[in-house]
Amino acid sequence: MVLVMGLNFQSNRAGALAGVFVLLVPVFLPGLFSPLGHASPSTFSEWNTPKPRHSRLLKSALQRRSSKLDQSDLWAPLADEGWKPCVASKASSVPWKSEGYIQVFLDGGLNQQRMGICDAVAVAKILNATLVIPYLETNPVWKDSSSFMDIFDVDHFINVLKDDISIVKELPAEFSWSTREYYATAIRATRVKTAPVHASANWYLENVLPVLQSYGIAAIAPFSHRLTFENLPDEIQRLRCKVNFQALFFVPHIRALGDALIGRLRYPSNKSGAKEANHPSMTTVANDQGPLKFVVLHLRFDKDMAAHSACDFGGGKAEKLALAKYRQVLWQGRVLNSQFTDEELRSQGRCPLTPEEIGLLLAASGFDNNTRLYLASHKVYGGEARISTLRSLFPLMEDKKSLTSGSELAQIKGKASLLAAVDYYVSLHSDIFISASPGNMHNAMVGHRTYENLKTIRPNMALSGQLFMNKSIIWSDFQQAIVEGHKNRLGQIRLRKPKQSIYTYPAPDCVCHN
Repeated sequence: MVLVMGLNFQSNRAGALAGVFVLLVPVFLPGLFSPLGHASPSTFSEWNTPKPRHSRLLKSALQRRSSKLDQSDLWAPLADEGWKPCVASKASSVPWKSEGYIQVFLDGGLNQQRMGICDAVAVAKILNATLVIPYLETNPVWKDSSSFMDIFDVDHFINVLKDDISIVKELPAEFSWSTREYYATAIRATRVKTAPVHASANWYLENVLPVLQSYGIAAIAPFSHRLTFENLPDEIQRLRCKVNFQALFFVPHIRALGDALIGRLRYPSNKSGAKEANHPSMTTVANDQGPLKFVVLHLRFDKDMAAHSACDFGGGKAEKLALAKYRQVLWQGRVLNSQFTDEELRSQGRCPLTPEEIGLLLAASGFDNNTRLYLASHKVYGGEARISTLRSLFPLMEDKKSLTSGSELAQIKGKASLLAAVDYYVSLHSDIFISASPGNMHNAMVGHRTYENLKTIRPNMALSGQLFMNKSIIWSDFQQAIVEGHKNRLGQIRLRKPKQSIYTYPAPDCVCHN
């Protein structure tokens, strides 16, 4: 009996201690109990700081040397192949009478919205309609409510296109009821919500024009990717490019901040000076060699991409579990890549390059540790722990935060679209641009820099994936394979193929051969 009572006492005591432990765990390890949708990647990277996955290559890369001849070839601008922009409009072709007002509501990030704006102008032209400055939806991921006028110079936009279409900043009073809220509360006769992806010009003439003629206004939502790239008049195709490459200028304060960053990259700050607002002295000093050259790396390696890729990034079981759960919450398991092994995905080029891997690719391409590298990215999954290897390869790496004062950054802080606009501007004006993986920013920049004939490295994802899986490869073989595999991936003109985007491949529609 005493024995039984003793056992019961011990059992109750153990249970009480377990209860206390359960109550205290959330206090000391809050990350475990945060909502999955807001799980912090740093939680897992702190437990399992990812070690370099390619230590052999990394060791050789850190000891690399480049000759002046190699550097000269590397930084040489693209040869002039005789291609020139050809988007000039004919003499004023604005219709004498407008069929009515076109409204579009655009979702997505900055670059997706940018394409939507170009398509909206084209649709207005097709319908002989007046375009209302597009409404940009609040991004559900970044919670950014920036409007068209917060991002783009609206007066420049209207002026550049004045000979092509009629544009108004706001609807006249008689149509003031046509708002996003109005269309969100009920089915409305003036809303067009059935536009198919890549709809033809005829679809708009048959389905939207009657709405315009009946009501004087048509609101199209959703609108992203709702205009075809095929079987359109040359005039419409060139108008889309004119919008993208000439009419869409960022607001003055974005351009001014971008110019300041470019200046600090070309004329490095005097870092021996006193710090001001957590940044070295902002005074730029000229060097004997004139302005320095710099590379922009768009490091698209956020948590969404890492999870959606279903690839293994070396963070151990905790990271795999975290990404699998995150993938389940966001996409309910409907992720095509999850059907394949990591090896299959990498050999097919379907895994985004990690900061370590894109750093090794750049090093193998000939960029040495004196290269000025600007990092264009929003958030990197794993934080500084992920970036540390890239930083060791390129110690002169900078980003918006390192190049600006607190007061300069304050005007765009927390505004994902404005932060992306600054990165877009700096990327466009860099000597060389490279993106760690395909995506909207990569596609937009490839197209814009093709239009301007600027060097742009397009990583060969399949080749890179296969090389990184070869754990016995030596540096010289890796370097040779990278150089050979990217000879024709430096921004040379590539003609658009059927169904490809005119915004990524502007030739031959908007870039013509002399």
